Amino acid sequence: MPSEPHNKKVVLVIGAGDSTGGAIARRFAREGYIACMTRRNAEKLQPLVDAIRAEGFEAHGFGSDARKEDEVAELVETIERDIGPIEAFVFNIGANVPCSILDETARKYFKIWEMACFSGFLTSQAVARRMVARGRGTLLFTGATAGLRGAAGFAAFAGAKHALRALAQSMARELGPKNIHVAHVVVDGAIDTDFIRDSFPERYALKDQDGILDPEHIAENYWYLHNQPRDAWTFELDLRPWIERW
Repeated sequence: MPSEPHNKKVVLVIGAGDSTGGAIARRFAREGYIACMTRRNAEKLQPLVDAIRAEGFEAHGFGSDARKEDEVAELVETIERDIGPIEAFVFNIGANVPCSILDETARKYFKIWEMACFSGFLTSQAVARRMVARGRGTLLFTGATAGLRGAAGFAAFAGAKHALRALAQSMARELGPKNIHVAHVVVDGAIDTDFIRDSFPERYALKDQDGILDPEHIAENYWYLHNQPRDAWTFELDLRPWIERW
């Protein structure tokens, strides 16, 4: 059963997968925040919801397509009405799909932009309107190396991540004076996930040397950003393993 509305603080994680997004949700839940998490398929969220609840904390999973404005509006309204005020927002949708620029299709290029950028606009805008009305809040965006430089074979992903970074910059400059902390996190390196383990075993082997990013350690930095005093806010934070070339 949900708690009485507005008695607790909510963290909303858009794109709460089995790695970084889930770790961020768990980190905030351990501090007493109600963890609200989204994926397009709500059933895939159930193990994460169950794990957080098993630790004695409150969690809710929502099936929602972040690319659809009506679904985003319904999601935010439901959480704010029935669960509590969204005090921290995390946009964590990736869409890291490689393809040669010579073979890229218009449909896939547009879809990657929708997932990694446009959905970030829709969701953060909907939440920012609530935060501005209250005069407080934190908006955090998960960026990538592709948001700083485009690599061969990743034109679509780089374009979307560059645009997401620009969105975060504009929001930070506009909303900072309204007491809304906006930050962009550049995750520069492989993350400890099943995808890296199965697809890049040589890179995954560096885990024992602290050579890939631990999702729990990434999540710790999101919690740190949320708790920064406003006289020393960080806009952009780079996270990379000590042996990562950059």
